[in-house]
Amino acid sequence: MNDSANANHPEAALDAEAKTRTGEFPLLRPKDAATLILIDRSGSEPKLLMGKRHQAHAFMPDTYVFPGGRRDRDDGRVPVSEPLHPLVEAKLQCKMASPASAYRAQALAITAIRETQEEVGIFIGGEGPLCRQPGWSAFTQRNLAPRLSPLRYVARAITPPRQKRRFDTRFFACFRDEVGTAEAESSNELLDLKWVGLSQGNTVNMPRITQAVIADITQALEQDASLPFDQPVPFYQARYGRFTREIL
Repeated sequence: MNDSANANHPEAALDAEAKTRTGEFPLLRPKDAATLILIDRSGSEPKLLMGKRHQAHAFMPDTYVFPGGRRDRDDGRVPVSEPLHPLVEAKLQCKMASPASAYRAQALAITAIRETQEEVGIFIGGEGPLCRQPGWSAFTQRNLAPRLSPLRYVARAITPPRQKRRFDTRFFACFRDEVGTAEAESSNELLDLKWVGLSQGNTVNMPRITQAVIADITQALEQDASLPFDQPVPFYQARYGRFTREIL
């Protein structure tokens, strides 16, 4: 890896993953995706909400991940209660594939909030104009619009080439006490929900890139427990059979 990756990053494992080629899949263009890391800081050690993907999933089955998924075409048209922090919006557009725009940056944050509600039942919302799209009926029934202001942009990762699925995933994070303390509920997307302590990552089966992002989160929280909105954003992608890590 380039940049100053520390010893906590599974560099060798990521490189091995980048070299994996099945030879049977075409070179797909990555789809925009977003995920949300919900952090519970009420105890002695911060904990992250994770769930197990169903074994029938084509992408990362039987692994523990954060709630998230692919950006829907209409996500950018959803009205919001509060917009993204301006620093987050600007950072999301850095090295964004053309056309880069504030609209697309906001759409990615809305995706993370929608997927979090769908997969773990937690609403990150507030008073605002209601969305009449079918996928937002749960928000509308509660008179809520997605609230983007608590979201930090903490990492980005692109799936290596020649995989069955490829995603350009933006990782957002926020604190549980900033969005309420509603209990998470399992769904047919994410099972066996767990609050995993930062030091407990080796107790659950998770993708290597998720391990790397948790290492980044751990380091960021050690440097500033408030997780500032203008923090550096690690960007992981495979190049010439190696995972590179650069800072946005």
